[in-house]
Amino acid sequence: MVTLAHYLVLSALVFALGLFAVLTRRNGVAVLMGIELMLNAANINLVAFNKYAAPGAMQGQVFALVVITLAACEAAVGLALVLAAYRSLETIYLDEINLMKW
Repeated sequence: MVTLAHYLVLSALVFALGLFAVLTRRNGVAVLMGIELMLNAANINLVAFNKYAAPGAMQGQVFALVVITLAACEAAVGLALVLAAYRSLETIYLDEINLMKW
């Protein structure tokens, strides 16, 4: 039987992998993928808590759908920014993109 603790451990592992990707990768696309992993960890938590706290309710699933929608918007905007940086600077490594510096 899968318990709430199993879901929480899975969510913590997925979040840790996403955080590791965000902190260690210098590639813009890899950072965006790490952020997506962290948002998916939050979705696992939302659905798991909804399953065990209020089995008949759908609030967790609705919030997870909202997070998925926001993640899709974040990915579209982030990839557009990475594409624009690549077109102008011919690199997607975050250390080499210093547009805000003079």
